[in-house]
Amino acid sequence: MLWGGSPGRAALARDGGRVDVTQVVFGFVPVLAVVLTGLFAGLFLSFSMAVMPGLARVEDRAMVESMQRINSAILNPVFALVFVGAPVAVLGSVALFFAAGAHASAVWTGVGLVALVSAVVVTFTVNVPRNNALDAAGSSSRAGEAAAVRAAFEPVWVRWNHVRTLMAVVGLVCCAAGLSLH
Repeated sequence: MLWGGSPGRAALARDGGRVDVTQVVFGFVPVLAVVLTGLFAGLFLSFSMAVMPGLARVEDRAMVESMQRINSAILNPVFALVFVGAPVAVLGSVALFFAAGAHASAVWTGVGLVALVSAVVVTFTVNVPRNNALDAAGSSSRAGEAAAVRAAFEPVWVRWNHVRTLMAVVGLVCCAAGLSLH
């Protein structure tokens, strides 16, 4: 059985009509961690696969203005849930696996956590400062200004987005491996 226990028991163990909360937590948190980590990785992957290649095809001012609007739009509750929730749920999974004696699952999920934290560190040390500089540039009405703003932003931001995407995908694979071993 995926969440532990004997193969003949239902995932939600019932004893006299009571739901075993421990069983629910052990079943829910690792799955939530994998789902949120998948969304986390998918967000960065969408920038690598579609958003930035699409913006690479537009003129400088359109690219700068589009990224400024994207940077503003992405700061929303769903993004916060995924961006903060994934590492927190993965940390919870590591703790649960360790407490249950599922050491292989704890190790794999722990490696996933390290990968996710690496993606967060890249985000806050490289991508966010570039986003802030882009936003501070304001509206570039002259083509030369927009080209300079873009040149200072795009190559480094895209390169490091690929790095954080890779780290997030590694985190997803490790969390899924940890879940599958439990």
